[in-house]
Amino acid sequence: MSTSFYGDHYSSYFNVSRVRKVSSETSESVTTSTTLATSTSSITSNKSTSAVHKPIEDEELRKLRRLWWEEGNIHPQAKWEEAKLPYVIAKDITLDEYEKRTDEFNVHGLWEWINYEVIIYELPLKRHETFIGSITSEIMEKCLPAKRTDAEIGNLGAIRTRVDNSGKEADACFRPSKPPVQPPNGSDREGEPWPNIVIEVAYSESEQHVLDKVKKYWLGNLDRVHDAIVVKIDPVSTGQIPKRMQAWHFCISDKRHRYRDVPHRTYFEFGTHDKDGNPIDIQQGQCIIKISLDCLYHDKFPDIVIPRQLLPDPIVLDFFLIRESFLLLLEQLICDKTLAD
Repeated sequence: MSTSFYGDHYSSYFNVSRVRKVSSETSESVTTSTTLATSTSSITSNKSTSAVHKPIEDEELRKLRRLWWEEGNIHPQAKWEEAKLPYVIAKDITLDEYEKRTDEFNVHGLWEWINYEVIIYELPLKRHETFIGSITSEIMEKCLPAKRTDAEIGNLGAIRTRVDNSGKEADACFRPSKPPVQPPNGSDREGEPWPNIVIEVAYSESEQHVLDKVKKYWLGNLDRVHDAIVVKIDPVSTGQIPKRMQAWHFCISDKRHRYRDVPHRTYFEFGTHDKDGNPIDIQQGQCIIKISLDCLYHDKFPDIVIPRQLLPDPIVLDFFLIRESFLLLLEQLICDKTLAD
């Protein structure tokens, strides 16, 4: 039995920045995966996922923004805080070329490739990256008792996938060791098995775009991802702490019709304020998402025994605790004066 979690062309997410460091000529406040030297207060997103908004921009600004694609350079004068997302940064690009660039510049979970266009749908901001870290840590802690057993759950990070004339990467992915699948049903159009759980965190990205991506792509049919968790964090100004946060849980078991989207199984707001600015006082155990072990271990190797004696069934993710971890980290960044985005 193979116990490998990763295909030959996939890379682990552990301790790896998702955006390549920019050149020394750029501002010191523009660093790796976690910062743009701008306020996000004016970042807006087009709600349509099929028609990308094309704002009027001068030639110089277009060239500066294209440096992210050409050099991995997030130029401080590119005014990404004013960009309308999704944003087409390159056209007439093959999928192989797109994947080569994302590997070269270590950009994962921020771009996507659709019909020969490279589209930016999320910006590498600290609030986005920090929440990914918080929820990933919580999931791996819940699965810790199965570590170093045949039933260990692998954290695959933002692995690439390609299907339906598009290439996408989730913010985080998890699965046990699984056998190859029949081509072309794999996540690489060949035999690579799909993750069982994917996490999508939207900050700059619009709520509609991230939900459509989950329903149409990750849960597009029964052969792909089994469960998806979506988090939407409303953007705030420089130095501010996010207040409104929402979460959805989708499970492919709830797909009742081939041509209909999977409905969400769970939805709640878990921030400190609602959409109208009213305070929310959630308590521990109130905002939870449950992942059954049968879902977590879907399509595992036949000789792997689901570790029901080691792991709770279902695994419960408490978003009160995830939120507290996230906010604590952000407050530390503010105290350290490093929360520039």
